[in-house]
Order: sequence, then C-alpha cells, then structure tokens
Amino acid sequence: MGILNCTPDSFYPGSRVQETDQAVQSARAMIQAGADILDVGGESTRPGSDPVQVPEEIRRVVPVIKKIRELSDVLISIDTRKVEVAEEALAAGADLVNDVSALRDNPPLGQCIAGRDVPVILMHMRGEPKHMQENPQYQDVIAEITGELAGCVDFARSCGIREDRIIIDPGIGFGKRLQDNLAILRELRLLQNLGYPILIGLSRKSFIGTVLDKPVDQRLTGTVAANMLALMNGADILRVHDVPEAVDTVKMFEAIRRSAVRRSAVRE
Repeated sequence: MGILNCTPDSFYPGSRVQETDQAVQSARAMIQAGADILDVGGESTRPGSDPVQVPEEIRRVVPVIKKIRELSDVLISIDTRKVEVAEEALAAGADLVNDVSALRDNPPLGQCIAGRDVPVILMHMRGEPKHMQENPQYQDVIAEITGELAGCVDFARSCGIREDRIIIDPGIGFGKRLQDNLAILRELRLLQNLGYPILIGLSRKSFIGTVLDKPVDQRLTGTVAANMLALMNGADILRVHDVPEAVDTVKMFEAIRRSAVRRSAVRE
C-alpha cells in the first residue's frame, strides 16, 4: 500500500503532494513500482496535528481519486475518519476505507461502509492525534490492543460490515511509546488470533528515528528492516512511503518462505 498524502503537513515532507497533477504523478510512479493499493489521505494524523474541515478534505482527495481511477484499476483506499469524505471518495472511485479511529470518531461511517459493501481498515489508537503521544500507558500492550481491536471489530459487524471485509492495524506510533512499538513488531503474530488480515504502517516513523538516531529522511533502511520483521511475524499488508523498496522486501520475503516450504517438502 503506497501512501499518497494530499496534505501540506504530513510528518514526512517527501510524501506531501498538494496539487492534483503532482499527486497523480506520484500515484503513477507507485503503480509502476508495483503498489497493489494507493492510500489517499487529505488530513494528517501525525502526533500534534489539527483536524481538517470536511469541505477542505474533500477538495484535497476527490479530484485525485478521480484522476487515478481514470488511469488505472489499482485499488484505492480513502484514509479518512469522516463519513462525508468517505461517501464522496467512494463515489469518485475509491475501493476501501482506512479509518485510523476504527469508526469511533464517526459511527455513521460504519453504516456507509456496510451499505457500500467495501473493505475497512480498523486501526488501534488511543486518544486523538492532537494529544495521543502526550502520555500513553500500557501494562500489556499486545493484550490491550487485541482486546480493544476486538471491540472495534464487534462494532463494525454491528453496523453490518461483513467479516471478510475487515482488516486490522495495530497502530504503530498512534498513542504508543517506543517500547510499545517494538513489542508490537516482536509479538505481531499474536494479533492473528483475531482472525483478520493485518496491515502494518511503520514507514519512517519516529520510533525508527529514535532507535537509529536519524531524521525522517534517513529512515529508509530502518523501515525496510522493520517491514521484513513484520512480514515474518504475520503482516499481510505493508503501508509505505517508499514503494520500490517495499516491493523488493516482499519479493525477498516470499522467496525465503517458498524455499522453506520446498525444503520441508523434501524432508517429508
């Protein structure tokens, strides 16, 4: 999943695109590099960010989605917490909804998704982007995330969203401390107990910068390393800024996995 931030303030400056033509050029490059999904967002949810009003968010994303749909049948995800934005984006050609609030911020979004019968990504987050990193606390981060995501899934299903339309995301960096993010990656396979595909979004995030003592524009190597571990521990979708490197990571992972299967078959 390639990240297409139609915003002026996303945390990684290299991902910001504010003009429709520029966004379409970025989308085309990601598609050519092998992206399976493009995640189009018009509101930054980085720590400390302020919300964007509905009309402005629609203005940022809908023309981009329409243009992408004209040039490709690639899957398009609308990254939003607002039902009005989701409705406009889906009408413009988006295929799924990525909600960082897991339907908590705008419950009618659940009915919209169910009515359209499209997939939804439910991400774990405590608090709001503006204040989520001020003092997050966990006793058992994996157990608590699992329990809270299970509640989000229950709500989604109560809205009429089908089980096979649900994807979960543990929310790396969203109301998490360094040790929490590292524990999520280490124990990610435990989230498979919920029975849903897992998306992981860790591209260039601050925990990588903390570990490596590097600014955001120098975190690609750390991102590739963390993504490989995520794949090994059960991630199904990588949400990334750098599509070519992520595609290579997936290819290497798949080759290693296939070789292990072949070796096991020979032994048997």
